Amino acid sequence: MVFWVFGYGSLVWNPGFEYDEKIIGFIKDYRRVFDLACIDHRGTPENPARTCTLKQIEGAICWGAAYCVQGGPEKERSAMEYLERRECEYDHKTLVDFYKEEDPLQPALTGVVVFTSTPDVVSNKYYLGPAPLKDMARQIATASGPCGNNRDYLFKLEKAMFDIGHEEDMVIELANEVRKVLEVGKGISKEELVGSPLIKLKSQGHIPALQPSRLPEAVAADS
Repeated sequence: MVFWVFGYGSLVWNPGFEYDEKIIGFIKDYRRVFDLACIDHRGTPENPARTCTLKQIEGAICWGAAYCVQGGPEKERSAMEYLERRECEYDHKTLVDFYKEEDPLQPALTGVVVFTSTPDVVSNKYYLGPAPLKDMARQIATASGPCGNNRDYLFKLEKAMFDIGHEEDMVIELANEVRKVLEVGKGISKEELVGSPLIKLKSQGHIPALQPSRLPEAVAADS
């Protein structure tokens, strides 16, 4: 037995569970957005953090890391229980195809688990929805919780995307806006910032061109 899970937020740099293989790649028709509230890790109910979820958009892609867990039911159950506790703000486990850069048309893996959330403020208490860039930046700059502050989550994601070779303009733009908020904020020193200030936006030219037609699914073999 084996299962794969796709990480697109903190799982990219801090999976936190025992895994057997990690592959960098992307999923299709989803875009990373900071529309989900976190009230128990990097925020509180009174001042929620903004963390990543996925928005379904045809033709979009989202880069991240797929992790393989194999070795028997007990190991798989332990990993999934850990993930369900950690990702408690996400109300769905969706199965997706996963692609590698060298073959953007044929799935490298099928049936990969990804944690997603219902984009509805009525049925999903954790869903914040979109907001203007400056408003999101101010919220991220000031929120903190038992596991740390919200801005470090964003800055670490920015660095993680750089480390895997797929920086994202939206993440860089939001991180730069948070840096501006911190620089003008009273009592916040520049030494508190993580990473380099005001990073330049990166071109998306290296992202492979995608075709709209869907090929037959490939079956992922146990590794």
